[in-house]
Amino acid sequence: MSAWAGQRVLVTGPTGFIGARLTLRLIECGAEVWAGVHPSELAGAAGLLPAGVRVAALEVQEPSSVRQAVDQAQPEVVFHLAAAGVSDRGIAARQALRVNVLGAVHLLEALQPEAVRRVILVGTCHEYGQRETPEGLDPCDFYAASKAAAWAFGRAFWRATGLPVVTVRLFQVYGPGQPERMLVPAAIRAALTGADFPTTPGEQQRDFIYITDVVDGLLAAAQAAGVDGQSLDLGTGVAQPVRGVVERIWELADAKGRALMGALPYRQGEAMRLVADADRTAALTGWRARTGLDLGLRQTIYECSRAVAR
Repeated sequence: MSAWAGQRVLVTGPTGFIGARLTLRLIECGAEVWAGVHPSELAGAAGLLPAGVRVAALEVQEPSSVRQAVDQAQPEVVFHLAAAGVSDRGIAARQALRVNVLGAVHLLEALQPEAVRRVILVGTCHEYGQRETPEGLDPCDFYAASKAAAWAFGRAFWRATGLPVVTVRLFQVYGPGQPERMLVPAAIRAALTGADFPTTPGEQQRDFIYITDVVDGLLAAAQAAGVDGQSLDLGTGVAQPVRGVVERIWELADAKGRALMGALPYRQGEAMRLVADADRTAALTGWRARTGLDLGLRQTIYECSRAVAR
């Protein structure tokens, strides 16, 4: 029997790329899953969520809405994935503050330390940035800054109230179904359709992690003992040059268009190397990513090719 069988779990952001797959896995494991859905999305939520998921209206910017959803779900475990700016790094500072920082605070305030076993806040590798500060965090945009602030509040809630908060920082997630604004699906679609693909010179090194590994890592972080108050990297521990990843997509997809490396500039303040401390995460949780880049790209290209054919 799964360790998740019968556990009450609240997932915010349950219809997103990661949230949808996490929600499905939890249902498959026998958990009692509550999806915290923005009120504007309630009408269409049923068609986006797996059978068996219960829905609660949840607007992270409204404390009363968050409290009501928590009261409905009575969760033992919470996964907080709802965020603004995940695929739009140009998010305005105030929106990042309202949704990503205050939204996290509203959720943390609504939870009682004695009632929940684990709260997972989902952050980003971009909190690290170029690591040019003694603190080790160097966010280069407002989205990353808001996630760093949410981590700080999560840590403070653990210190001040005993709330069992763990922050996981996701690295370069990819896989079937990812929005095409992101690097890997955008490159794959161009490769499959014969279009040219303008991109940066591609000298950045990123830690690419496949979506099923991310879900496994989130579940492991929620079950691991002795990690309350910690932050954990979810990545493979292997840095891959972006240029090499795009070139490999071109090879695997037998692309006819051109990968125009250097046609776009780097982002202002872009970190040139972001790689997870996979050994530390493995030591604390027993989890490691298992999907190699080639296999992950092949699976993603296959699913994308089916979508393009339709």
